[in-house]
Amino acid sequence: MTTLFKTLIIIVFSITYFLPVNVRKPIQIKDQRELFVDTFLIEQLHNASLQMHHPQNEGPVFKFDKPWEGNFSAYCTILKDGDLFRAYYRGMREAGNDGKDAEVTCYAESHDGIHWEKPNLRIYEVRGTMENNVILAHAAPVTHNFCPFIDTNPNVKPEQKYKALGGTQKSGLVAFVSTDAIHWKKLQEKPVFTKGLFDSQNVAFWSESEQKYVCFFRIWTGEGYHGFRSVGRTTSDDFIHWSEPQDMTFGDTPPEHLYTQQTSPYFRAPHIYVAIGARFMPNRQVLTEEQALALNVNPNYFKDCSDAFFMTSRGGNKYDRTFMESFIRPGIGLQNWVSRSNYPALNVVQTSPTEMSVYVNENYAQPTAYLNRYSLRIDGFASLAAGYYGGEMVTKPFVFDGKELEINYSTSAAGGIKIEIQDEAGNPIPGFTLEDCQEIIGNQISRIVSWKEKTGVGALAGKPVRLHISLKDADLYSFKFNR
Repeated sequence: MTTLFKTLIIIVFSITYFLPVNVRKPIQIKDQRELFVDTFLIEQLHNASLQMHHPQNEGPVFKFDKPWEGNFSAYCTILKDGDLFRAYYRGMREAGNDGKDAEVTCYAESHDGIHWEKPNLRIYEVRGTMENNVILAHAAPVTHNFCPFIDTNPNVKPEQKYKALGGTQKSGLVAFVSTDAIHWKKLQEKPVFTKGLFDSQNVAFWSESEQKYVCFFRIWTGEGYHGFRSVGRTTSDDFIHWSEPQDMTFGDTPPEHLYTQQTSPYFRAPHIYVAIGARFMPNRQVLTEEQALALNVNPNYFKDCSDAFFMTSRGGNKYDRTFMESFIRPGIGLQNWVSRSNYPALNVVQTSPTEMSVYVNENYAQPTAYLNRYSLRIDGFASLAAGYYGGEMVTKPFVFDGKELEINYSTSAAGGIKIEIQDEAGNPIPGFTLEDCQEIIGNQISRIVSWKEKTGVGALAGKPVRLHISLKDADLYSFKFNR
């Protein structure tokens, strides 16, 4: 590369980077739902902030109490498949090396996400009985971390509607397919991807926004199993041939052991990938040996602790860790202050018209191990929030496609929200000013914004605009322009 060419690149980059914000290319949001989980759309904040919300503990949904399940059951996946909820998880009673033959993949199902059953599937004989809920056995090391998903690729073959990956560094990631989500077979004998360590739950899905399969998998930041547990990413057009892996980045944040990452498209905004994973704190011991003995914790699993974190991605190899604080803290008592407890299951699922649920493994390495449910309001991971004395936010310029503006919000009795639509330069558009906006008070998942009793915004569609949002003692969780 010549010196002149390098200089031209620097000049072009500098001009682009230092252009005033209002002359940069507007963001295309079309009719996508936008959540306040990052600063992607935010240009100005005054006495307002992004606030993370913490799920509410709803209690256990089922115990890992079958003879083939037990203390070390882990790496759970929850799929909402039409009206049926499906749970997949590793069954393992005794600790041992990753990928041993005693590991099985178990299955449970529910019609509401709250009350679960473990059906007798009679597929494999395990521990002397066919009366079990095992969907995969004698398939080590795949059963160490078998992780399925529903393939939403519009071109998917019907016999491959359900796909899964599993395996360790020794085997590589092996692909499985299924027509019914219960009976599984290998897609091919050899692994589909080998460039990782895979000593965790490795997740994959069809990305609607990127139009390809995406896989997030375990890597370490050092050579071999040294440094910090972290995340790699690879993509594929056919689920067989995968791209060269990339290390995920986390912005300007301190490195932490991310034991699982559980990245998946959010079901109401699939262009936003939500990652609710397990943060591992090695050698951060809470229990004494006497306390561990009283709880019957495996003696090798009480000298560390962990909790759940929340981060997001909008594609590529970048995570956004706007919130470094714990998303779900370990519960009251000592049972969950042990190694590898509090590990979230993959996927957030809707469990009522106003509620979504995330599931978490608790009481790990103990005879009382179980899966717990936590609930959040729809879109309620985080919000744009302001206190009693009020605050404001102005977005970056964007282009939308739609006829009305829908918001998900809550206010106090004394609070309220008003929204102004501005042009690209930040000038209020007549008819859509703060003074024209009907004050929004209440608590609704879906509310249409109006200005002088009119809701139509279609005349502004396709043009660069901004939102100027004024709020007092209120939370705004998401907005969307409806067609």
